[in-house]
Amino acid sequence: MDEAPSAPGALRRAGETSAGEPPCYAALDLGTNNCRLLIATPASSGFRVVEAYSRIVRLGEGLSQTGRLSEHAMERALQALKVSAEKVRRRRVVKLKAIATQACRSAANGAEFIARVARETGLRLQVITPHEEAQLSVAGCLNLLDREADAALVVDVGGGSTELSWVDLNAGGLDEPPGQFAPGRLPIRAWLSIPIGVVTLAERFPEGEQATRAWFRAMVDTVKAEIAAFDRADSMRPIFEADRAHLIGTSGAITSLAGLHLNLRRYDRSRVDGIWMHRDDCDAAALRLLNLSPRERADQPCIGPDRADLVLAGAAILQAVQELWPCSRVRVADRGLREGILLSLMSQGAGRRRRRRRRSRP
Repeated sequence: MDEAPSAPGALRRAGETSAGEPPCYAALDLGTNNCRLLIATPASSGFRVVEAYSRIVRLGEGLSQTGRLSEHAMERALQALKVSAEKVRRRRVVKLKAIATQACRSAANGAEFIARVARETGLRLQVITPHEEAQLSVAGCLNLLDREADAALVVDVGGGSTELSWVDLNAGGLDEPPGQFAPGRLPIRAWLSIPIGVVTLAERFPEGEQATRAWFRAMVDTVKAEIAAFDRADSMRPIFEADRAHLIGTSGAITSLAGLHLNLRRYDRSRVDGIWMHRDDCDAAALRLLNLSPRERADQPCIGPDRADLVLAGAAILQAVQELWPCSRVRVADRGLREGILLSLMSQGAGRRRRRRRRSRP
């Protein structure tokens, strides 16, 4: 069995697939708000998705007040993880990487929950560092980088944290061949993780009956205060000031903003993933949300009741970044951590197969 956090008995060696059957790889991301699974097979363009699963579990609900994962939140997450484990078994995945992020990193009972997940589902979750989280998010968005620009700032807005990665688009490491790709070799010149995501920000600033501009501004300023003191990316400021850089925003809140901007009657990933929004478009979408009641937000087809109380927190985080690192263009990404994990797993598999072929030569 390949070494990776996994479900016991669920995985096969890559060589054990049926004749002509491509091997399946899987990436599972248990975040503060969502549980997401992606299963795919290698393809010349990267990979082909064979199954995707996503469930809002709100694992970090109340964590910012108590410091612990609640029983109800853990039960919701466990139900989604049991579904994920069954999908992994059914697809006969050859390699799985299952990760957990900010909620499990910061909760006093995070390790206890990880052990419980292993007992009840067979999944061995790996709690990754914020640095690895940032690298994998960039890796998952590689196809969305505009190579005509000089730099990009990838903003991964999670439920409990936000990762920012400043990428040098003129450096090497963005076009590694299969078997040589590694997130750690990407030209990320600086990165920052702040302990604020849509769940923690929304809990810190309860909305009340109606959203107001003053309430929204308070969220924006809180996020700005967390980012403003960071100076390790200052060498890249001239590129941003000359508008030779762009943002990439990856999160459910940002894709919801994009769906609202497009006036979609239902969410359509093929129309949202990769679209460009101008700064004015982002501001207009945030203002439109502010003018809606919580119920009206919940009725929006690209938001729904599960994100109605979180989407404005996501808009506030995006606006804070835009005010500190101005860019005229934002590219929306309905992709990120899971895609980065899959590329890394498939690269490792290709590298091992290449080494085996070299050893078998006379």
